[in-house]
Amino acid sequence: MSVSHLLTLILLLCWLLMPVSAFACDSKDSILIYIRDDVYEDYTRVTANRPVTEINDFSVKGMRRDVVDMIIAQQALAEGGFDKSFCYAAGKVNFRNTRLLQQGKLLMSFDSYWYKDALEIEDSVYISSPVIRNGEYVAAIYTRPDNQAVLSIQTASDLASLSAVSTPLWQTDWKTFQTLGLKELVREDDWVSQVQMVYRGWVDFMLMPYLPEQNPYVLEHLSLQPVKDTAVILWGSRHFVISRKHPDGEKAYKAIEKGLNVLRSQQRIKRAYTQAGFFKASEKVNILNPVEN
Repeated sequence: MSVSHLLTLILLLCWLLMPVSAFACDSKDSILIYIRDDVYEDYTRVTANRPVTEINDFSVKGMRRDVVDMIIAQQALAEGGFDKSFCYAAGKVNFRNTRLLQQGKLLMSFDSYWYKDALEIEDSVYISSPVIRNGEYVAAIYTRPDNQAVLSIQTASDLASLSAVSTPLWQTDWKTFQTLGLKELVREDDWVSQVQMVYRGWVDFMLMPYLPEQNPYVLEHLSLQPVKDTAVILWGSRHFVISRKHPDGEKAYKAIEKGLNVLRSQQRIKRAYTQAGFFKASEKVNILNPVEN
């Protein structure tokens, strides 16, 4: 094991073992939500301390699928009459939230879940109506800016000589990769490590949501470039999950269901993801897997 991997493992264990009480909200009426740190940074930048219910322009820099999820979740809760506020603890671990949801220590995930993943824990959580419906998740192919083999992809057959990285913990993503006929599919459960592997050239590409205007994805000193006008559909729907064991779980579930119905009827969900660059019209991009397997 390399020193870098050992340090990553130590940091991961420290985060997993850290008690929930290590973080505190300023107000006793606020509910603590755990957010991946890069998502939280973009969220605070795009909201700029404005009430989240007032956000109606999703075309600003830093807006992305994860951030839209956060905003839509809170707007739907508000529309449904849920009146508690939220405070946040940022971190680098993707899967700790699932355990906290099952234990009732986390009210909900503001990062939506694939339906298949949500079903794995449905005995512990309420599953909302879809916020992203089946067929709407069009993912961009991201690679190093100098990887011409990836940047020149035109057809699905071009993937046969390439490698990619993902994790079977994201069932929909992993199944999609397995249908693409890749030379190699590498497992890495940590998302930031996936970005690093692509940036360092250890694997050729990863799939990520589109950003506005097909911009590069930048994480600290790392930069990945999307293949222009070429994409892969991740077949499946995405949903918010709310803990059944949290004291406010049932109330939040009823509120978000009511609110999502309002937002959907007003076209606000579609408009938000479209403005953020996430929803792509199929006729404007080359879809490598246009039929669900």
